[in-house]
Amino acid sequence: MKVKFWEKKPVTKEPKKKKSFAREWGDAILFAVVAASLIRWATFEAYTIPTPSMEKSLLVGDFLFVSKLHYGPRTPITPLQVPLTHQTIWGTNIPSYSDAIQLKSYRLPGFSEVKQGDVVVFNYPPEEQHPADLRTNYIKRCVAVAGDSIEVRNMQVIVNSKPMNNPEKLQYGYFMETTNVLNADFFLERDITDVQPWEGGFYLNTTPEKAAELAKLDFVKNVTLQKKAKGEEDTGIFPHVPSKYKWNQDFFGPLYVPKEGATVAITPETLPLYETVILNYEHNENAEVRDGKLYLDGKEANQYTFKQDYYFMMGDNRHNSMDSRYWGFVPADHVVGKAVMIWMSTDPNGTFLNKIRWSRIFNIID
Repeated sequence: MKVKFWEKKPVTKEPKKKKSFAREWGDAILFAVVAASLIRWATFEAYTIPTPSMEKSLLVGDFLFVSKLHYGPRTPITPLQVPLTHQTIWGTNIPSYSDAIQLKSYRLPGFSEVKQGDVVVFNYPPEEQHPADLRTNYIKRCVAVAGDSIEVRNMQVIVNSKPMNNPEKLQYGYFMETTNVLNADFFLERDITDVQPWEGGFYLNTTPEKAAELAKLDFVKNVTLQKKAKGEEDTGIFPHVPSKYKWNQDFFGPLYVPKEGATVAITPETLPLYETVILNYEHNENAEVRDGKLYLDGKEANQYTFKQDYYFMMGDNRHNSMDSRYWGFVPADHVVGKAVMIWMSTDPNGTFLNKIRWSRIFNIID
């Protein structure tokens, strides 16, 4: 006789419930949002050119891919944010983030450093109403890196006593004097889009070659380069102390670009140059300027050692670009990425049939 001390009861599996249509779509959307957010944060992000500060190198209506891989992606400072947004929720003025939690940002390794000549996207440093990583995105060309000495001499950028190689399509401002009535088509036919009518003519931004061509036209009296004179004061120019620094957009500097670990003497002459950096970008908790002197933790400081690298950025449309000449240095922790390719370009002045600039699609940015 066989005796069974125990016998395992057969397990009956309940049939797996099929996901509802709404649940399947919800899971798919969640996965897509997470994947897109990771790709946008760590690899490439799409941007558009809204202003003419980089013309004719980059045009209004160009859509770019910006690489986070080159300089390394940053960990977010503001983690409480609606995915795939920047400052506001799409189509509204409702903030897309909460600054209740602010973290220290770290940069993951990239495969290159910011170099002179790179076209760089960065967060606009003076914008204080948003956290650093959510400030408005600007795009300019890096003309000097940390440790460089920069000067603009007679419109030519000089870095470490050597003239910088100018971008191929560098533009300047001109006044074209003419008595003729000229419509927009006259300028569009000559690929001149940055134009402002004025009494007796037009203010325009273009290349020196096109300015020379305009000057040869019979109905054009003259085309005058809008260049500032050396020593001509401009209160809008950094560091906004014309009594000490009589600089302007065409004659600027020389100016040392701060480098991590470098130490500068703090004097009445140098403090205006680095005051904004020390107070706003270096994350010093107890730094202040009183009576023209720098105080750190309540003690007067006669020198300062920088905690991060900085860069000097300028637009290729030199006389129509609000850049480092006007507001100073770009901190390393404000750098977003390197502009690498134009993936689409639309002409705001184009008609239905020629709205897309086909010749610019998939162009590499240099």
